[in-house]
Amino acid sequence: MADGSLEAFIENVSGDSHLRVEADLGDGFVRLRSAEAERRQAAHDIRSTEDIVIEMLRNARDAHAKSVFAAVSREGGRRRIVMVDDGDGVPPALHERVFEPRVTSKLDTMHLDKWGVHGRGMALYSIAVNAETARIAASDAGLGSSFVVETDLARVGEKADQSSFPVFERTDAGTVAVRGPKNILRTVCEFALECRRDCTVYLGSVTDVVATLYAFGLSSLTAASRAFGRADELPVCKRLALAADPAELAGLAGSLGLALSERSARRVLDGEIAPLSPLLDRVRIGNDAPEPAAPRTAAPRASQDARGLKLAREDLDDFAGRVAAAYRDVAQRYYLEPDVQPEVRVGKDGIRIHIPVSKLR
Repeated sequence: MADGSLEAFIENVSGDSHLRVEADLGDGFVRLRSAEAERRQAAHDIRSTEDIVIEMLRNARDAHAKSVFAAVSREGGRRRIVMVDDGDGVPPALHERVFEPRVTSKLDTMHLDKWGVHGRGMALYSIAVNAETARIAASDAGLGSSFVVETDLARVGEKADQSSFPVFERTDAGTVAVRGPKNILRTVCEFALECRRDCTVYLGSVTDVVATLYAFGLSSLTAASRAFGRADELPVCKRLALAADPAELAGLAGSLGLALSERSARRVLDGEIAPLSPLLDRVRIGNDAPEPAAPRTAAPRASQDARGLKLAREDLDDFAGRVAAAYRDVAQRYYLEPDVQPEVRVGKDGIRIHIPVSKLR
């Protein structure tokens, strides 16, 4: 009987418990097989969407990426993360194998950072075990990568508040304290701040990231490269700049895992969607940092800047009400929750309005 048939027979008779144990040591102790130990470790390493995001970011950093573009989207109970980088890349023959346990390009190096140990060859495996799908959409040696991960939020949860921007404040001891929910925004902000000397991080919607990648390619490719270049020969981060029309842009974006309609592609080509700024540009340490959205039941508070500019409470309430009314028209057209409470703040250089956005259930 072949080994595979024998294992299948044993599993059918006794269940999978036998195959999970390498040796019974007695007194209730066993030695787990490597595969079972790896599976349990993977379940411990990834407990939320935020865990997946930080592991993908660390993976890009360790691949010597200088620019990382993260597109996050949600549809119903599924979360989709597409991360494009200009790092070392993965040869096509290894696109599937990198998701196996103990597969790593860091034979002689291992990183210990604020998120723990990295370099064991377990990060992508852990993501694949917990996600619904995990794949490399595009990559080759020296050309960077595009990773696509989709999760079921009923299986791998995330913070309920995904819209609040974290607040960074410098303490008396000189350290930086962070306030706000530990959502995807905060996770990526903390990484961008921690690794600011190594790489630049961009975060946004699929359309935002497509516009940014298109501009990124245009800034460095020559006219000849755009006219005669082949997508599979160019760095992944620059391929969208080859698009000559909306259909081609949508097709190139789709090859990177960035699903885009031709209508949105047209808006990108027409310059209607501005490229993203580096996420770190939005991080301010001190009193000017963006604040989390106020609860819907809380009334906007009067704000005052260092020069004494002050808006009365009734003026803030009236202004916020007018903004909310204007937003309701937009919300109805895009199937968003219309009943929101905008937050109006007076800063040193202008009046800031924050409108929390959430889809209708």
